[in-house]
Order: sequence, then C-alpha cells, then structure tokens
Amino acid sequence: MSQTDLVEVRPPRVEDRPTLSDSLRDIAETHRVDAALDWLGDHPPHVIADQLARMDAVQAGVAFRLLPKDRALAVFEELEPVDQQQILEGLRDQSFRDLVERMAPDDRARMLHEAPAKVAKKVLAGLSPRERRMTASLLGYPEGSVGLYMTPEVVALPRNLTVAEALHTVRAKGVNAETVYTLPVVDAGRRLMGIVELRELVLAGPDTEVAALVVTEPAFVRATDSAERAARLMRETNDLNMPVVDSENRLVGLLTIDDAVEVIEAADSEDVAKQAGSAPWAGHYMAAGVFQLARYRALWLLLLLFAATLTVSVTDFFQGTLEQAAHLALFIPLLIGAGGNAGAQAATACVRAVAVGEVRGSDLLRVIWRECRVGLVLGAMLASAGVLIGALFVGAKIAIVVGITLVLICGWAATIGGTMPLLAKKARIDPAVVSAPMVTTLVDATGLIIYFTTAKLVLGI
Repeated sequence: MSQTDLVEVRPPRVEDRPTLSDSLRDIAETHRVDAALDWLGDHPPHVIADQLARMDAVQAGVAFRLLPKDRALAVFEELEPVDQQQILEGLRDQSFRDLVERMAPDDRARMLHEAPAKVAKKVLAGLSPRERRMTASLLGYPEGSVGLYMTPEVVALPRNLTVAEALHTVRAKGVNAETVYTLPVVDAGRRLMGIVELRELVLAGPDTEVAALVVTEPAFVRATDSAERAARLMRETNDLNMPVVDSENRLVGLLTIDDAVEVIEAADSEDVAKQAGSAPWAGHYMAAGVFQLARYRALWLLLLLFAATLTVSVTDFFQGTLEQAAHLALFIPLLIGAGGNAGAQAATACVRAVAVGEVRGSDLLRVIWRECRVGLVLGAMLASAGVLIGALFVGAKIAIVVGITLVLICGWAATIGGTMPLLAKKARIDPAVVSAPMVTTLVDATGLIIYFTTAKLVLGI
C-alpha cells in the first residue's frame, strides 16, 4: 500500500514543517505527509514508539507505514506487545512477515505469548525455519519465566580455545547474536563452565588461553525461574548479561540488560496498580479508553465498598457511646484518616522491600517490632497536635481521648500495614494485592473500635 492510499497528499508548504510543539498525533490528524516524514526523521525510535502508543489503531498504522524498514523494526521493538499487535493487524501480509522475521526471537516470543492464537499461528507460519524453531522453543516456557525473555542467539565458546581463535569465532557467529559483550564458555555437552567478557579477549594476547580469562562461578539463572527475580539479581550483580541454563545446566540463552529493565518496569507498574486498588492494564495509559480504565478499577472499588461495611457496623455498635458524647463524632474523620495513611505508608514500604529482596518471610517478627515502634512515634507526634486541636474545640477530656487514640491507632496501623505483605508472601499471594486501600479499610474499622473503647475508659461512659 502506498503512502497516497493512507493519507491525503498535499504539496509541501512551509507551514507543513512540524514545529517543536507538534506531536505525531496532531500531524496525523491533519493528514500532513511531509510533516509526518520530517517528524519521524527527527526523533529517535523510543520517542516515536511512545507517540504511536498514544494513538488509535488507524492513526498508528498510518504513521508506522511511513517509516523505512530498518527504522520501523527499531521502533516496533520499543513498543509493548499489545501495541505491537495493534500495528501488525493493519499490515499487509508481506509487510507483516518481513517485520516479524527481523525481530529478535525473545521479543517475538513475548509478543506472541500475549497475542490471540490466530495471530500467533499466522506469525509462526510466515517465519523462516530457523526463526520458527527459535520462537517455538521460547514459547514453551511458562508465563513470566526467564525463558520468554532470554535471547537464544548466543555466541558460546569452547574452553580450550586461544584468544585469537575465540575472536575469530565471535566475528564469524556474532552477526547472528543479539549481544557479544558477554560470552558463555561451555564444555562439549554445552554445559555452562563460566563466562568471559569481550573486553578481556580484546585486551589479552592472541596466544592466551581462554581458560585463563574465564570467570568460573558466574551468576546464572534457569530458564524456568521468575523473570522478575532474575532481573533483580542482575541489578544486584551489575551484570550486563546473565547466562540462562536448563535443568541440566546446559546453556540455552542470555538475559540481556535491556530485557531485564523491561521486566522490572513491568513488575513495578503492576505493583503500583495493585497497591492503588486497581487491576494492571496493558498498553499506554493515554491510549486506554475511559470505560476500559473504569473496568479495571471497578472490581477493587466494589470489594472495598463491601469491606467498608465493617466501619458502618462498628459505628452502629457504639451508637450509645456517641449519644452520650456527641463531640466524639467530630474526630472520626481525623482519626481514621491518620490511621489509614499510616497503614498505607507501612504497606507501601514493606511491599517495596519485599519486591527488591530487602525483607524476607523470616524477618516477620523484626518487621512487626520495627513498624510498631515507628507507628507509636508517629502517633505521638500527631497526638501533640491532636490534643491541642481537641482542647480548643471540645475541651480537655475529649482531647485526651483523641491524643491517646492517635498513638494507639498509628502503632496498630503501621504494624498491620507492615505485616500483611509478608503474610501474603508466606501464603503465596502477591504482596501488592494486599494493597494500601485494603489496609486502609481494615484499619478504619479497627481504629474506630480503639477510639470508642478508649473513650469509654477515659470518659467513664
């Protein structure tokens, strides 16, 4: 399909040149071909990919077809799988085959893993035998595993080579590899013996044995391991690439730093969504529809609505206490707000600590003791202000009740917020699911029990 089939072609004019404030979407909406070509030529692939993700399927397809082949591949690999599928659906068969054939096998496998079966079948059928074998092997790994993210295109070196022979191997095979900076060293059965960096080979003498340069105990992961755990291990070890092996320690690929960064970004985005009481969604936020976003958030809000009935029940149970000291009702929003926020802060900090490996299940008692003390200190700080406010509005006795309650609620809320993610982890539940809104709802109900009980004891009602 030619460009003239896609957009209205007009004679180039000075005003068709894109300005700094123009976005690709603005240009596509006004059908300015020359301006679009100029814009695409002036921006790097990751910026173009971001703009395509913000556009609807028709606009994105139009803009993408204006890209030259090599540049189109670079942009395509920057897109999320859901956005890649949107682009592919608008391509003609030959363009479709050309694009996916030139993709890296790991990127292609991730895209197909999330694609409808019809799309996946069409992609595999159009691949060359070599690319089809590599893609099919990656698709056999579980969802979320390292196997779906690793590159199988690796230059592996036998241990008995000299540096000169190793460099010759890199030159001969490196053209088909995604990276040559980290070179796994294997035995005759392709079992991992260690790694050697390309830098070490380049700096060593040509007659030096590769065995003398090998790091014999490198960090490595298995193909069925969690991709998120592997990516965070790479961050801890500062490796650019990490060998991936099968159950018998045979080399099957490398996890590269760019894929590791994507894994961590996706995991963090999912955690943030869950902590906010929303289901995570695929694709760009600006391209998501209003009803789509509402649907992802509605379930959690409905669950929290039912959970909030606990607060109503507690208030109803202590109705007699409220009737005897009506001023107590004035401070309910202040107290449950303080407790809820203290619990949410603790939960967020603990979920993050669990995600990056700073806290483990064995640290449960230490976390309880730590967060309890943090909450009590916070409560004491807030109580000094709460007592002053209470004394000014309702008198000393109610103010004392508010102050004591703030200390107790904050201590309790921080303990609950810090503990629940670890208990979820022990129960094999994603800690992020124990989100801040859920902790807040629980603390609201229990906080009211603490408040009214304290009032009854202090005021003698």
